[in-house]
Amino acid sequence: QVQLVESGGGLVQTGGSLRLSCAASGRTFSSITMGWFRQAPGKEREFVAAISFSWSAASTRYADSVKGRFIISRDNAKNTVNLQMNSLKPDDPAVYYCAIDPDTGYYPRVAEKEYDYWGQGTQVTVSS
Repeated sequence: QVQLVESGGGLVQTGGSLRLSCAASGRTFSSITMGWFRQAPGKEREFVAAISFSWSAASTRYADSVKGRFIISRDNAKNTVNLQMNSLKPDDPAVYYCAIDPDTGYYPRVAEKEYDYWGQGTQVTVSS
């Protein structure tokens, strides 16, 4: 049974930073893609960032809306993926979900349907 548990959400002022973490358990995750998605009230869930790890190299991919502000990283030894969110904007508040795409391809995929395992989500709120 694969389990993903997110942490690190909270309230931050516009322009501030938060670091989300996701701990995975239940199987070995060294060669799969781990990603973050978010869903704001009244909106569909959208891709934020993902990181793959194949052939001892990592590849990342970001949504245009967060590129240059968010940084995704992973620690395979600890089965964790992190999302460092900087320069947070009023458009960023949402429930953030960690997810796993079992595909072992080098370039991360962005479609929600490719991700088979999901965490319960963590709330990020940005105040002006």
